[in-house]
Amino acid sequence: MSTRRISSVAHVGNIAIGGDNPIRIQSMATTDTNDTEGSVAQAKRIIDAGGELVRFTTQGIREAENMKNISARLKADGYNTPLVADVHFTAHTADVAAQYCEKVRINPGNYVDPGRTFKHLEYTDEEYAEELKKIEAKLVPFINICKEHHTAVRIGVNHGSLSDRIMSRYGDTPEGIVESCMEFLRIFRRENFNDVVISIKASNTVVMVTTVRLLVKTMDKEDMHYPLHLGVTEAGEGEDGRIKSALGIGALLTEGIGDTIRVSLSEEPECEIPVARKLVDLIPECTHLRQEAEPSIKDDTITIALDAPDWETFQLKAAMTVGALLIDRKATKLVITSSSSFTSPISLTSLSDALLQAARIKFTKTEYISCPGCGRTLYNLQETIAKIKAATKDLVGLKIGIMGCIVNGPGEMADADYGYVGAGRGKISLYRAKECVEKNIPEEEAVERLLELIRRDRE
Repeated sequence: MSTRRISSVAHVGNIAIGGDNPIRIQSMATTDTNDTEGSVAQAKRIIDAGGELVRFTTQGIREAENMKNISARLKADGYNTPLVADVHFTAHTADVAAQYCEKVRINPGNYVDPGRTFKHLEYTDEEYAEELKKIEAKLVPFINICKEHHTAVRIGVNHGSLSDRIMSRYGDTPEGIVESCMEFLRIFRRENFNDVVISIKASNTVVMVTTVRLLVKTMDKEDMHYPLHLGVTEAGEGEDGRIKSALGIGALLTEGIGDTIRVSLSEEPECEIPVARKLVDLIPECTHLRQEAEPSIKDDTITIALDAPDWETFQLKAAMTVGALLIDRKATKLVITSSSSFTSPISLTSLSDALLQAARIKFTKTEYISCPGCGRTLYNLQETIAKIKAATKDLVGLKIGIMGCIVNGPGEMADADYGYVGAGRGKISLYRAKECVEKNIPEEEAVERLLELIRRDRE
């Protein structure tokens, strides 16, 4: 049976991540970080559900400074769970947030590099080295602030927000994603700062699993053993979001990789916690089942018998058990059998199809790449997802990205046929793959305009 990867330990407030510590479960608030009352209330719901870290978006100095008030209110009410500030685009915001939060997440794709435009840039080796010096010049002062305030750091790389610099040199590849992370890690190590957690996320489960495995190998070669945070970003909601998350996260957990996880669902954040808890609890059983399942593969088909106490657990168990096998293309067909009373031949076939789609093998229904929302979200995400799904559910094989803001929008939607992205308060931009085809549409018109775009293209 697989054993857990040995990692170093990162101290985040009153908890430790990595080493022999339990796998930590976390979520992210969807409130406006300037709304102290709403943020405190939602954080409490996440914590009461079992969340061990709570992340907030801090898109500017004002939001970063208000983390002090949110933290104080929670502590006054007896909640000492570590808070994490999520920073994009403005490095100075990270400097401020580090004074008030137990951990700060920075994204190498936009911490110093400008926002992604998909332009190809040419660099000589000397010019590229100069770009790395710019990163170091911004990063070292931040590291010193974190040392002073005993603040941990998450280096969070998103497939959807790789910089043009990285893309131009390495392409849209796992190697490029890993190098984006390693550039920052090497600076942290030179500065002897070790309270670091790493995450590499993608909406594509194959990219996510392949890249995390490569990161582990790359870190091992350079004698780095930082703890890892796992997640499938923009997984969606409902059954599809749970299955996709369980397949990607579970593939790694059953290989012993992972020290903290988040199941990103386009739902209320406290709904993510019980799902994540089930994934952690299922690790021993699914690891054992996966290792037994592989020898039974025959005629390009995995056949596996499963039972569980309820349908959601059954789905998660199936996804975790066969995830790595499907991602590694050990087979491209799947048959699930069960004696559980709540299953039927139709439901088991539907689940098999969902797992094959989550593993990017066979598409039998519309694929929705939707973000979980955060304080940056510029419209009612859950209502919009419901409208788009209702109108497009019969478009087999079509992939639609539904993004609350521009941070990862165009990048994560590179794998999608169409995209619906918050561009400003009450304004939406529509994409065809990476190309923005309609800008700043009034929100009340945007869903119908998306449907019109799809209809025109399919005529």
